[in-house]
Amino acid sequence: MLIAAAVCPCPPLLVPEVAAGAAPELEGLRAACAEAVRALAAARPECLIVVGPAEPAGRGPHAQGASGSFRGFGVELDVRLAAPAADGASGGDDAAGRSPSPPPSLPLSLAVAAWLLEHAGWDPAVPVEGLGVGEPLAAERCIEVGRELAGRAERIALLVMGDGTACRTLKAPGYLDERAAPFDAEVARALAAADTGALAALDEELAYELKAAGRAPLQVLAGAAEGAPLKGELRYDEAPYGVGYFVASWSS
Repeated sequence: MLIAAAVCPCPPLLVPEVAAGAAPELEGLRAACAEAVRALAAARPECLIVVGPAEPAGRGPHAQGASGSFRGFGVELDVRLAAPAADGASGGDDAAGRSPSPPPSLPLSLAVAAWLLEHAGWDPAVPVEGLGVGEPLAAERCIEVGRELAGRAERIALLVMGDGTACRTLKAPGYLDERAAPFDAEVARALAAADTGALAALDEELAYELKAAGRAPLQVLAGAAEGAPLKGELRYDEAPYGVGYFVASWSS
């Protein structure tokens, strides 16, 4: 049963090393994400499942300790998904004889989640799994996946990674689309109210046109939270760089 959930955006700029000089601009967003992750920990789940958008190579399950990398952004930074502290976060043999990390397999959204978990002080003794979902996944299937995840244990928590629309301003990645602000406003309202029906009803085609990368993960959340007595709290709702970013907590 789902006992708690957090929703966070997944831009690589959340990672200060990637953001570089722009890092201070997103301090408020980072702080909101950290608080949301700590709220998940406070719920004392048996297992945390991290769900995020993924390209084909990153879709499917990812085990605890799976590796990700931000080297494609020009920084030598690797992460592991809630790996025990002794495993470290970077590859290569060391003086203690530990074997090198496997090649990065985490999709970018889950790599950002791994960074968030590490910097929010997630207890690696609490099992963590990752799940990359594809943008084309139909709403009905997303909801089915969510139900399946919620049935894994008595106390399941979800960390849902995903951005809103990318068409909020003229300088946004998808340019300005007047439909973007109302779409994001409905997502924000649904997150604040823990409204699973509204998330389940998000328009797949419109979300695709508006480049809303979080649509499928949000609908997984809708399925997982069906029937769960959860209340919502919206911690952040802004569109820096013309992209909608939300941070929310659902708890009993």
